[in-house]
Amino acid sequence: MRRAIATLTGTNDIGHSPTFWAGFLLVLVGLAAYPAMASEFEASNVAYYLLNIPIALGLCLLWGYGGVLSFGQVAYFGIAAYVYGIIAGNMTGNSWGPLIGSIGGLAASAAVAGIFGYFVFYARVQGWIVPILTLVLTLLLETFLGQTAGYQWRVGQVQLGGYNGMTGIPPFQIGNLIFFGYSFYYYVLVVVILSYLACRMLVNAKAGKVLLAIREDPLRTELLGYDIRARQWSIFVLASVLAGLSGILYVQWGNYITPTQVGLAQASLPIIWVAVGGRDSLLACAISTYALNWLTYTLSSAGYQSALVIIGFLLIIVMMFFPRGIIVTIARAAIWRREGKGGIDDVRYDPRH
Repeated sequence: MRRAIATLTGTNDIGHSPTFWAGFLLVLVGLAAYPAMASEFEASNVAYYLLNIPIALGLCLLWGYGGVLSFGQVAYFGIAAYVYGIIAGNMTGNSWGPLIGSIGGLAASAAVAGIFGYFVFYARVQGWIVPILTLVLTLLLETFLGQTAGYQWRVGQVQLGGYNGMTGIPPFQIGNLIFFGYSFYYYVLVVVILSYLACRMLVNAKAGKVLLAIREDPLRTELLGYDIRARQWSIFVLASVLAGLSGILYVQWGNYITPTQVGLAQASLPIIWVAVGGRDSLLACAISTYALNWLTYTLSSAGYQSALVIIGFLLIIVMMFFPRGIIVTIARAAIWRREGKGGIDDVRYDPRH
């Protein structure tokens, strides 16, 4: 128990003081109470903002803490979503079909990432080539799925649908309990909170510290006796599972998916979410992902067609003036200000770890 608490309150993410955790619990209470003040439609929208957080957390682990940039996270998002739709769709009438589909989707993402990552990392591909390879994987997957519109592209009872999309995907269900509306909101909230806490424990454990060492100096870390290829491969697979988790939550939310969800435009979004918040902090990535999804949805629902342009412009601003990310930069400034006044009760967080 003490070890678990120590990893939760470690210094490799923003916040570890009693004040921080009190605020964290207050936010959780607010999120838990939100459905009492909102309609099911509004709660469903918030669930959508939340369900994108796991894919951002995975990219934060891989890029921010591991130093490996990937444009392919939406590929694993799509793989898990399609596999879930195929399995759950073919088990219609079986109350355990969605749970089996969820496990199958996550396993498929992990398997593809495991095979792909093995050839990338054990072939010692240079770091600047990895983003290109992952982007190629994404484009290949979109191209393939876009050509599955014919009737022959059917797996059991489920039609892949090409750019028309896979429709009628069953919602999540455990036994006779179907998660829809308010119950789906709570389901997503619990999954996201557990994902964040698990990632936080990882980066503050010994494995997370080794990951940071690999990012800063791979050769020195390898000379110290660590198998850096195995550790990069492991975090690559974990990031793909988190991306797959977001994909499964997405199709359980909308009961629909098209190849555009794994296209070039979508591939850039997780990178923007992570970069804007700050790739060195899981909490910053979670906050920025929620905020930017809210902003995109609000602009789109108001009739503005320039949501992606505005988000892209925001990325340019961040790259020019906040290279560490907006939230991380603000947190850093606040910490330095406190230290300058003689003491700090919050995390001694240094994004240069």
